[in-house]
Amino acid sequence: MIIQDSVLFITGANRGLGLTFAEEALKRGAKKVYAGVRNPSDATGPGTIQVRLDVTDHASIAEAAKQCGDTTLLINNAGIARLTSSTLDPSMIEGAREIFETNYFGVIAVSQAFAPILARNGGGAIINVLSDATWYARPMLAAYSASKSAAWSFTNALRIELRGQKTAVLGLHVSFMDTDMTHGFDMKKISPRQAAEAALIGLEAYKEEVLADDFTREVKRSLSDGKPIYLDPPPLG
Repeated sequence: MIIQDSVLFITGANRGLGLTFAEEALKRGAKKVYAGVRNPSDATGPGTIQVRLDVTDHASIAEAAKQCGDTTLLINNAGIARLTSSTLDPSMIEGAREIFETNYFGVIAVSQAFAPILARNGGGAIINVLSDATWYARPMLAAYSASKSAAWSFTNALRIELRGQKTAVLGLHVSFMDTDMTHGFDMKKISPRQAAEAALIGLEAYKEEVLADDFTREVKRSLSDGKPIYLDPPPLG
């Protein structure tokens, strides 16, 4: 998958990592970038084409896919996080349902809508934005972590199935990024540009998984250790 002359569709493209993906793709010679946004009036980067998209609304997804039939690279970036005070907080159940609608079911629905388009256009690729929290959880982010673990599992199954239509599937795992979603967290953060660059470079290098930063790589390596990070993750700042 080469970014030059590609046609991208990016979910959640109005800010943060999604907006940065659009900027980086255009810098690398992408022919067209569709910016999937809930409200088309939201600002997006220059050179992008706004498309109304709510990943929890199947009619919206179908209309976006119909409108963007020349897509060759889908980036499932849209995501939400909600904090809970405790895993024993009854409100976590409703919060988890909301998170899964976007972070898991949304990824499935958009992938299903665009996979036939990618096949018709020669195969192309899908990038699913995941997290280092795929492999560990803190109580206040338990639902978010679970949604990313589920999305990772789906990504791995999707990759196997879409090989037959020559569609590459890449999972991007990244730690805390300096975006609106992490505002207020006093943690070491990487820039969205670092994550976007790593994913696009990895895609062109035929990688199926990209670990965008040092802590994410440390978490993944620790899974087979005697004391993996998921048993005792570092506290939030």
